[in-house]
Amino acid sequence: MAAALMAAANAARAGPTTRALRGSLPLVVILGATGTGKSKLALQLGQRLGGEIVSADSMQVYEGLNIITNKVSPQEQRLCQHHMISFVDPLVMNYTVVDFRNKATALIEDIFAREKIPIVVGGTNYYIESLLWKVLINTKGETLHSSKEICKGEKVIDRKMELEKMDGNELHYQLSQVDPEMAAKLHPHDKRKVARSLQVFEETGISHSELLSRQHAEEGGGPLGGPLKFPNPCIFWLHADQAVLDQRLDKRVDEMIAAGLLEELKEFHRRYNREKVAENCQNYQHGIFQSIGFKEFHEYLISDDQCSPETSNLLLKKGPGPSVPPIYGLEVTDALKWEESVLGPALQIVGSFIQGKQPVATPIRLQYDVTENKRSHHRCELCDRIIIGDREWAAHTKSKSHLYQLKKRRKLDPDAVATSPSQSHYPEPDKRTP
Repeated sequence: MAAALMAAANAARAGPTTRALRGSLPLVVILGATGTGKSKLALQLGQRLGGEIVSADSMQVYEGLNIITNKVSPQEQRLCQHHMISFVDPLVMNYTVVDFRNKATALIEDIFAREKIPIVVGGTNYYIESLLWKVLINTKGETLHSSKEICKGEKVIDRKMELEKMDGNELHYQLSQVDPEMAAKLHPHDKRKVARSLQVFEETGISHSELLSRQHAEEGGGPLGGPLKFPNPCIFWLHADQAVLDQRLDKRVDEMIAAGLLEELKEFHRRYNREKVAENCQNYQHGIFQSIGFKEFHEYLISDDQCSPETSNLLLKKGPGPSVPPIYGLEVTDALKWEESVLGPALQIVGSFIQGKQPVATPIRLQYDVTENKRSHHRCELCDRIIIGDREWAAHTKSKSHLYQLKKRRKLDPDAVATSPSQSHYPEPDKRTP
């Protein structure tokens, strides 16, 4: 096995020095749920291929909170060049995926120009999508400031954040008047996306749905967005049995706490969040405060040293198409088979990309249901939630939260709950007369 790994690594490493054309080098992308080993594989590939790692995690861009955002250690960063980590002021609330895309795209092009392989590891799906496809719409407001200004913490008027202060139903109604197609796709409670679509219309004069439609119609575009931004993407999807992932996540939380998670949160709260709490203006929906740990640990943090250890412990228990490139699945359930099931195949696949050959491995076949309704509205009576889209509804009915509510209701009244999930359909979003 070691010989096979060495051969694959040598074949892959030979690429950058023997092939001068930039298009021959792949953009390696590593996807997968938390706990699948994405960072581990990225580091190993980076070391063996002489590549550089680009983090696509929306929380790791912020300075501080290294434990809770699960950043790679300084020692690991010294083993392989890492980018897009710890460079944004943690109090900045308006760092967006557009800012990320602009900076990361320039970095990837620079890595390619130096005849090295960029390895994108995520992270945050829409951050990765912004690097793979032309999927974002620039607005006038976004051209008024740069990532450099944001990182300095300079005050920039953010129209989207202003819109988000409005009532959700009123915001959704306004969108339905100017862009009914986009309004039909968005839940009234999803104020961030609704505000974004309104911002696009206000600052471009064209509906968000129309701009996206134009992207899809471009040469090389498809149902996922506009054309691919880089010509040779090599995408890995790490996956494992859910029971195994659950165990790994439980262990990770224990390790985080042992490494000083609570102390990290309290120190960050003392330095940055206490003033916002005092002014009652903390916002857990933007910036670093979206990271798990602030909303969940809020009561624990504001209690500070004013309550007994027993009370603090109780508070803690309350918390915590043509444009579709091939995707290669890597099974990571058995950690003891990492080299033969994960690292070895990944090196061989990347090596094939570099040499311009078709990998021996077969990519995953993605199922696409042409009858799927992405705009259907479903109301779950059990969970008191509205779900938009057939696929999202199917996922909801299998979610832990829904199954818990179903089990709870059956205990209270076995005859009241049918075997199938309780729902009612909403063919159209909320509409009102002006």
